[in-house]
Amino acid sequence: MQVHPLIETNAALVEFCDRIRNSDFIAVDTEFMRENTFWPELCLIQIADSEHAAAIDPLAPGIDLAPLLDLLVDNEDMLKVFHAGGQDVEIIFNLTGKTPHPIFDTQIGQMAIGQAEQVGYSNLVEAWIGLQLDKGARFTDWSRRPLDKRQIDYAIGDVTHLAKIFPMMLDKLVKTGRGHWLDEEMEKLADPANYSIDPEKAWQRIKIPSRKPDVLGRLKALAAWREREARSKNLPRGRIVKDETLADLAAHPPKDQDGLGRVRGLSATWKSNDIGARLMDALANAKAMDKDDMPDRAPRGPGLGKEGVLVADLLKLLLKIRARELNVAARLIARSDDLEALAAGGRQDIAMMQGWRYEVFGHAALDLVEGRMGFAVKNGKLVMSEIDAAASAD
Repeated sequence: MQVHPLIETNAALVEFCDRIRNSDFIAVDTEFMRENTFWPELCLIQIADSEHAAAIDPLAPGIDLAPLLDLLVDNEDMLKVFHAGGQDVEIIFNLTGKTPHPIFDTQIGQMAIGQAEQVGYSNLVEAWIGLQLDKGARFTDWSRRPLDKRQIDYAIGDVTHLAKIFPMMLDKLVKTGRGHWLDEEMEKLADPANYSIDPEKAWQRIKIPSRKPDVLGRLKALAAWREREARSKNLPRGRIVKDETLADLAAHPPKDQDGLGRVRGLSATWKSNDIGARLMDALANAKAMDKDDMPDRAPRGPGLGKEGVLVADLLKLLLKIRARELNVAARLIARSDDLEALAAGGRQDIAMMQGWRYEVFGHAALDLVEGRMGFAVKNGKLVMSEIDAAASAD
């Protein structure tokens, strides 16, 4: 594989993009900083296909990333390969308003051919190509310039290794017939809705025990206010106000701005500064949450109850057994809320009761809750066992 020098000019970027334009796939990774900002600061982009690899410096003076971004979001003939790529996709979405498509994530791909649910990149590399990565540059401040050769080599290695691993992983997925298992997961990763955060929905990410419409209405207003403040100042949300403080303000709003000086988690200066005044305006304009927007109180179906909890536990055990037999990550087959919904009597709108998930697990889970499946110990291992209907009736 030809590794190109660090790309810092428009001419070099155009030339590199022309070289990889007709590739079937490219491996993509980014280095960024976001500890002190709302928006992640893109510091480096690494790209590799089967023949070429390069790191692109987005902080280079005058560089225009358009040729590369066009390849990432507009070339539907080229598969874009990431590892744990959620934040990389988010950065591309922030730059373009689009997500890369089609997409493949090797962390998700590994779930279909191994029981690990969140395998790290270094473990992936060691498992597939037997290399132990040097992690010395992992905590680099990627925004500082110049970058030295060790840092650049470390960064490019993330995609050169990925470009070797992906065809091997794809071949195994094809041979096992599990490639289609991942289609839904990859489409979820590429869904722009995951990366476009509506300030009016920001409250949904904050934990609060209350289900009172007035409290939730205030939380909604405060969360939307904080989202806009954080974006405008390019600061992390927690630097404006922490989640627990927002929840406390929603449940126990001060009578006036002077009361903000006594709120735990806020500086005393909030009782007289401009940001405190804007917070109070948000509280003053808050409206009780509409009934249609209220979060669900109960799980799907008629509710678990004591017996249902035991059935859900048996389903979780069944899932562990099936995942072990298939050598696949349990989370790819079913989630806990799906198991609880089935235990509660639900049958509709449960992912594991459809498609390949039903074939490999859902039908057995249904047999268990309907009394046609049990457990047995064979050769010291816990296995699934069909129950003889006639014998059980006696």
